Amino acid sequence: MVNRLTGMLVVLVVACCGWAAIAGEAAKAWTDPEAAAKDDPDFALQGEYAKAGEGLQVAAMGKGKFLTATLKGGLPDAGWDGKSVTTATADSEAVKKLIAAGWAKTERKIPNMGAKPPQGAVVLFDGSNANEWDKAKITSDKLLQEGPQTVRKFKNFIMHVEFMLPYKPAATLSGQDRGNSGVYIFNRYEVQILDTFGLHFYPNTHGEASWAAAFQKELGYKQGSDRTQFCASMYHFRSPALNAATPPLTWQTYDITFLAPKFEDGKKTANARITLLWNGIKVHDGLDLPKGTGAGGNKPEVPSEAILLQGHGNPVRFRNIWIVEQP
Repeated sequence: MVNRLTGMLVVLVVACCGWAAIAGEAAKAWTDPEAAAKDDPDFALQGEYAKAGEGLQVAAMGKGKFLTATLKGGLPDAGWDGKSVTTATADSEAVKKLIAAGWAKTERKIPNMGAKPPQGAVVLFDGSNANEWDKAKITSDKLLQEGPQTVRKFKNFIMHVEFMLPYKPAATLSGQDRGNSGVYIFNRYEVQILDTFGLHFYPNTHGEASWAAAFQKELGYKQGSDRTQFCASMYHFRSPALNAATPPLTWQTYDITFLAPKFEDGKKTANARITLLWNGIKVHDGLDLPKGTGAGGNKPEVPSEAILLQGHGNPVRFRNIWIVEQP
């Protein structure tokens, strides 16, 4: 599964302790693309590229080091089959040579970005106020900060939310300090939010042991978290069908269809279920949730509750959030 790029790409062979030193440093977080571009030359190189029916993702790892993923057929939702991928580690000069060889930087068009709330929707956030949230903070550019919880309780619903992850190249790639947040439904079922752009060390057909071994062989250090903690995972329960991530400091979307658990006479008669479109790509399809996910699994399930945009020490931003309640 994990091979090294040949040709123009110069692969770095770096000792394990070298990568660990990067991972151990205090990780600065940028929330503004202009500031990131000014402060860190790696920011301009990270991102998505296209050439002759192939896609290339370049994820910054700090101090001029990158993970590259070449996707056969194109980028996610633009030709990639979700399986065929070649990964490598590279330095900034190698990435520049790739660009000079014809890879053109591109920005994926996400079909539901900016989707307007339909008639009857509850507008949870449009930048004008935070009245629908408890303990909410709005930034100077009218974005919602991580951490608030809805004032209302919900049951069955369709939810649209747009989020932007910070640029934290020095934080360990695959670690939980790389933009950690989540859409925490009922404070029990967490749709994870994390910067896992470029991490294609799965599909789900590969066992955890083989995936972890491939990761360590390629990057020279043990993975920071398992695949069920990656972006769009149902936290510690199920990883997404494929990695649809765009780079940090770009806007991404979740469209969530959630069916609450059913109860009769105090006993659960049906599990909760969730369908998730991540950047327009279906990554969970009617997934059965027998209990809450992660720490939420320790809480008794309920038929309705609030929704939390988890605060986990990372500056994640949200906009254009609305919800349509279902019968």
